Amino acid sequence: MRRLKWNRSGAATCDLARNVRYVTFALPESLRKPLLGVLIGNVVVDLQVARTWAQGAKSLPAEPIPPTLLELLHLGPDVQAYLRQLVASLAEVDLLGLKGSGRKAVGYRREDVVLYPPLPRPMSLRDFYAFEAHVSVAHAIRGKEVAAEWYEIPIFYYSNTSAIFGPDETIPYPAYTSALDYELEVACMIGQRGRDISAEQAEQYIFGYTIFNDWSARDEQRREMKVGLGPAKGKDFASSLGPAIVTADELGDKSDSRPGVFDLKMVARVNGVERSSGNWKELHHSFGAMIARASAEVYLMPGDVLGSGTVGTGCLLELTKGEGPWLLPGDLVELEIERLGRLVNRVGTRN
Repeated sequence: MRRLKWNRSGAATCDLARNVRYVTFALPESLRKPLLGVLIGNVVVDLQVARTWAQGAKSLPAEPIPPTLLELLHLGPDVQAYLRQLVASLAEVDLLGLKGSGRKAVGYRREDVVLYPPLPRPMSLRDFYAFEAHVSVAHAIRGKEVAAEWYEIPIFYYSNTSAIFGPDETIPYPAYTSALDYELEVACMIGQRGRDISAEQAEQYIFGYTIFNDWSARDEQRREMKVGLGPAKGKDFASSLGPAIVTADELGDKSDSRPGVFDLKMVARVNGVERSSGNWKELHHSFGAMIARASAEVYLMPGDVLGSGTVGTGCLLELTKGEGPWLLPGDLVELEIERLGRLVNRVGTRN
């Protein structure tokens, strides 16, 4: 399959790479009816409507389109392969001018729709602690050395799947904190059921990747960690995912040979000013190692999400040595990862 690019005429053009970026979106007049789509350049394509166009214009076979990303994961590789054919059929056409059954639009400008998190309610959300640069600084701030065990096993905690935010959403500022922070992370989504998965086999179970912001209340997190359990309220009020799930095969040319590790730049900006810069390849524990650890003696399921932990320099905690200043109401936080896009959120007023 070919990667689709966007040109000024509104048509998709092609090169020889793969590219499927799944999104969950809604039209402004139907916010309670999320749809499954793909993001091509700056255009969101409604897959249900695109199928009706392709059946007539491209003689594509009639196959059911799952209404949600989670259902797509459960339906497996045959349906996913069909959707790749559907996306490929959109090459060299004016996506904004296409009409499907009932004269419905196939494509919409991104700014004209509402993007939800690609998977609005993950089956589970494990967040790891896998970048050595971040771990070393975080321990130094607390006057501690990194435990030997950190180098031996990937460590994670469970976050709150009921507090997932998508692109352009406002993030709540909890009343119990005055030290709100962002965290620049990448996350993978599991695409098939598996247990006791080896690191070498792990990439077979990864459906795709997305940007992850693990919002943090540093003062509350500091209190909790003194007890030796957590984080809890320091983390569970908000996590952002998006803008899309980029299928794993798109990134293959950037692999650094370890499973689930790629040579891709990661950047964070606050109010347009770059604050954080790192690279995915700086992971100490690969996503392969994370999946092996997470799946030991338990099943990973389609729709499970695994976060990487913060890349080095990827939060204000590191940049200010734990002293702040921290995020303020109204601040605009933008996370960008090469090939994955940009995830933008604004900080809300304090509760």
